[in-house]
Amino acid sequence: MQHNNILFSVRVIRKLVGLALLCATYSTVLHAQKQQRPNIILILTDDLGWSCFSSRMDDRLPDSKSDYYETPNIDRFAAQSLRFTRGYAPDPICTPSRRSIQFGQTSIRQGDESFAAAYAPAENRHRAIPQVLKSIDSRYKAAHFGKWDLRAKITPEQLGYDESDGDTGNKNGDISSDREEKWSQFFITDNPKQIDSITYRSIRFMQEQVRSETPFYLQVSHYATHVNFETRKESYDRFSRKPAGKKHNNPAWAGMISDLDEGIGTLLKSIDAMGIADNTYIFLMADNGAVEFVPPVSNRLDPPSAFTAQMRNYPLRGGKWTLYEGGIRVPFMVRGPGVKGGAQTDIPVAGWDLLPTIAELAGDTVSKTKTEGDGISLVPLLRTSGKGTLNRTPGDFYFHRYTNGYPHSAIISGEYKLIKFWKTKKIELYNLNKDIGELTDISSLEPEKAKELEARLLLYINQVNPSLAKRY
Repeated sequence: MQHNNILFSVRVIRKLVGLALLCATYSTVLHAQKQQRPNIILILTDDLGWSCFSSRMDDRLPDSKSDYYETPNIDRFAAQSLRFTRGYAPDPICTPSRRSIQFGQTSIRQGDESFAAAYAPAENRHRAIPQVLKSIDSRYKAAHFGKWDLRAKITPEQLGYDESDGDTGNKNGDISSDREEKWSQFFITDNPKQIDSITYRSIRFMQEQVRSETPFYLQVSHYATHVNFETRKESYDRFSRKPAGKKHNNPAWAGMISDLDEGIGTLLKSIDAMGIADNTYIFLMADNGAVEFVPPVSNRLDPPSAFTAQMRNYPLRGGKWTLYEGGIRVPFMVRGPGVKGGAQTDIPVAGWDLLPTIAELAGDTVSKTKTEGDGISLVPLLRTSGKGTLNRTPGDFYFHRYTNGYPHSAIISGEYKLIKFWKTKKIELYNLNKDIGELTDISSLEPEKAKELEARLLLYINQVNPSLAKRY
């Protein structure tokens, strides 16, 4: 791998972040918020796999963590949070996941090519997280920093955000946009993937709201760990000296996630310093899983046995771009008042649950937010350390991968998961409780269950987006 020295000196940003923390400790904390509405923060990472932290995503599975990466700040946050072992991104790629989170809907309901027209702000038919919060309490201020990537010519401000970095995408976080070199080269920089500058803007926004005693919603959408590989020199050097793991072994990627961890740690420390931790809920999740290999492979739908190396999301199968667990099961955790730290739950949840959850935390007394949504509030689980049940109707999870090459849809119903490949007409059925790695297709062993789940999947598609089934 080629080492590229990039003269991109922004060390002043890191100093400003430190100064921001200092100011928070001695000034902003004096204005600790008296308002009763909670602050809510969503930290959204990019292309980050379920087993990419140095702490386990499932206490029962030793392999549900990295064998190489180091994430001490995220590990500490996880120990303070309720962790969802079956937290799902709405989609195995960035854009539909981000759309889904904003509006609390599946990507099947939202569509792909039709999204821009149907969700144009002028249509005023769908409400995003900031708009819902402001309908609950007009005092809420909202900001979005980092990667937006709705790819619909819709800006954050048009969805109710008061501050943002604009209609940003991957290129805004990249030093280089060369598609050929991004999997084979890395870049040394003082501000990898804009981590420090995003963190600084986030801290400044929080300080302003604390001073004015204003409740806020902050979405910190990091460009990391999407390629390009960007990292600080000290981070790269440290992991270059560390023995490689079986599933994780790239020092540039390890450096990048370490730099991301440091940025998240700085943000969390600032929250403590401002004295608002007791009135702030923080969600951390990824928009989809990590790529299955570096560089990616073209036969990504093949079973793990087809490869000599261990997949990067192991013990999960596959990665970004596919509806196997490695593509959609992601880190998903929540910290906040009344949430017992260190607990985990196996109850499945998804990114489209964030909007109704945030609405209820903010005080919405309506059982379902005033939008055509697919999500359900997770507050009952937050109050009980993840125990109990959710009254989700229907109780299934629906996914679709929009692609001309290998379009496929999936339904998760309890312990069962069915994947339907539209072009080949192939059906695969797995029992996730017994086979988390999706190694054994049991569709021929349980044909009635496969038939039942396929029918439910098609029923949902035909109800919310009938044109989807017709296109194949």
